Amino acid sequence: MKILFNSRFLKHNIHSEAEGSYRIQKFTENYIDTEANGEEYISLVHPESYIKSIKESCKNHETVAEVKLTEDSWEAAKVAVGLTIKASEQGDFAVVRPPGHHAGFERSAGFCFFNNIAIAAQKLVNEGKKVFIFDFDGHHGDGTQNIFYESNTVFYCSIHQLYAYPYTGFAEETGKGVGEGYTLNLPLISGSGDMDFYTQLNKVISAIKSFNPDIVGVSAGFDSYCDDRILSLNLSQKAYYECGLRLRRAFPEIFAVLEGGYHYDLHECVEAFVEGINIGSRPRKNLYDSNMSLG
Repeated sequence: MKILFNSRFLKHNIHSEAEGSYRIQKFTENYIDTEANGEEYISLVHPESYIKSIKESCKNHETVAEVKLTEDSWEAAKVAVGLTIKASEQGDFAVVRPPGHHAGFERSAGFCFFNNIAIAAQKLVNEGKKVFIFDFDGHHGDGTQNIFYESNTVFYCSIHQLYAYPYTGFAEETGKGVGEGYTLNLPLISGSGDMDFYTQLNKVISAIKSFNPDIVGVSAGFDSYCDDRILSLNLSQKAYYECGLRLRRAFPEIFAVLEGGYHYDLHECVEAFVEGINIGSRPRKNLYDSNMSLG
């Protein structure tokens, strides 16, 4: 798994103390721009009228979903979708802004305008694939859940902080119609740490194996980190490494896209997750006890 990045993301929502460009500034030190324009794919999930309204809001510098939009926001949004599509094709991690998992069919919310991972997942479904979306952002991905709530070809699973924005993602939310049983919410209480996360992660891996998807897409948010300025979970960087490691050892086909994470260690958290994925892809060594032999 490689990290995909584009410096155009730095020009979107520059000065925000929440979802500002400070979040990904460190990536400019080690990663060059990967170009991708995903405009043609946005309509896989969002109606044309909604897409046009976001474009116009960017042109007119309107405030939407707590963000003062600009023309640079429109460019960033197109690249974010494109980079997510590219990550889904190559098994990579797309470090993008704006994030996407709160965006619904025709709804902007929580700094999100287009649902990056939902668009990538719908493209994969249209190609005949089953997709498992694992969202470990500390906020529940209500937009992604709603988009696929009545689907049995996309399984949505989330680990998030209970009673936090957007105040959804309760265990009772399990899908509707043919999608019943294809949504799994595993909330954590405030103050939960690594061991609590691992307990829920084991349930995620069990669900992946049961669903047997063709590909796993990860909405990777790092606002469950101990130093996050918005949420109050207590995960360490080691938890993200372990998450990547265990996911890869359970399932080979994985891609990821950045969601939240409002602190200055986002770069290190992403690299910890990717390192776990890459270590997990290596074959385990056969253990040999030199004190035992066949005679």
